Amino acid sequence: MHPTAPVHAPSVDAVLRLAELGEAPAAALLARFDLRLERVADGEPIPGSFWGDEEAGIIGTTVYARGDTPVHSLLHEACHLIVLPPERRATVHTDATDSIEEEDATCYLQIVLADALPGVGRDRLMADMDAWGYSFRLGSTRAWFEQDAENARQFLLDRQLPVELRARSGTTA
Repeated sequence: MHPTAPVHAPSVDAVLRLAELGEAPAAALLARFDLRLERVADGEPIPGSFWGDEEAGIIGTTVYARGDTPVHSLLHEACHLIVLPPERRATVHTDATDSIEEEDATCYLQIVLADALPGVGRDRLMADMDAWGYSFRLGSTRAWFEQDAENARQFLLDRQLPVELRARSGTTA
């Protein structure tokens, strides 16, 4: 999350990376929200990255990522754009968060959208978020998502964004 820098835990090497997922499923998911995935060459700086290193970046409606970019980071930055009104997306460069409410909705949505990616799903994504160092007041991503995220869920509902995915059809509810 953007309020504090990520604290990479010892199991950080185990998080799922874009190279393992493959570019096509991520690009297809982003396209559902009128976003574009731009693959950055390995070893090159990622444009629009808030944290730098292998973290995904955003500029306008484009999400930038390398093969070593964690899937949770790619989803998180994409969800920052998704929760914004379309007219605000065009002006985004690197930092999209205007409020804690948007940040919470972004975290919630990235968990939901993980279910649309083959081999990922919410369980894997929440474990990766914990391993990476996301910080929630209940101590884990799962506890926050299941017990303390009603405000994030309502934010998404108010904007007619998905709060659940139908497992088999891939359509949003």
